[in-house]
Amino acid sequence: MLLENKVVLITGASRGIGRATAIEAARQGADVAINTFRDDAVAAEVVAEVEALGRKAVVFDADVALPDSAVGFVQTAVDAFGRVDVFVSNAGICPFHAFLDVPVETLRRTMEVNLHGAYFMVQAAANQMVKQGEGGAIVAISSISALVGGEMQTHYAPTKAGVHSLMQSCAVALGRHGIRCNSVLPGTIATDINKDDLADPAKREYMEGRIPLGRLGRPEDIASVVAFLASDMSSYMSGSALLVDGGAFANFQ
Repeated sequence: MLLENKVVLITGASRGIGRATAIEAARQGADVAINTFRDDAVAAEVVAEVEALGRKAVVFDADVALPDSAVGFVQTAVDAFGRVDVFVSNAGICPFHAFLDVPVETLRRTMEVNLHGAYFMVQAAANQMVKQGEGGAIVAISSISALVGGEMQTHYAPTKAGVHSLMQSCAVALGRHGIRCNSVLPGTIATDINKDDLADPAKREYMEGRIPLGRLGRPEDIASVVAFLASDMSSYMSGSALLVDGGAFANFQ
């Protein structure tokens, strides 16, 4: 029970890594506030899974790209549970597209959701934690794409590098308040965000072949690492980045 009686907030929590993180947080003893966007039916499923584990859940439906969404999400959690102990910035999009003709709107939307949204949300959560005066933990989901290039990800990879950089800077800015900030860099995880890309059998086989552990990641592989960073077991970690990729990054040769 690494997060017993904690309150954990997670953005983009209706599917994939966010959903797995919400369920893992509940399994570890936390009540959860989940942010979703136009996904009511699936959000209700997550709430049901959390409640089946004996914990409470509240849903806030909003677009993370809008600054007011961050304040609303944090306030919803405080109204429901009285506090914020852990914040997980997970919401993100990855619309694959070639570089030379990427539409302006695709670039803008990716930046607004992945980077601006993370900034607004982390800022709102940090303000609440400072107000409480008891510290806290912030975990942002970056990506292995923050470290390597991707032909179809020239608009996406910079946002994930930015998310990691945000955590490093926030670790410095918030350390005096006892707030720890770390990032997780997943490798190729089988989720809705990349299901079309991985639907090509040849592409999937290639990706699996590059991973020393021989398989794609599962959302639960990331959720367990987030739970560790959110817990007191990582009480002296801040500004760190944990690469969770089955060994793919190390497999250069």
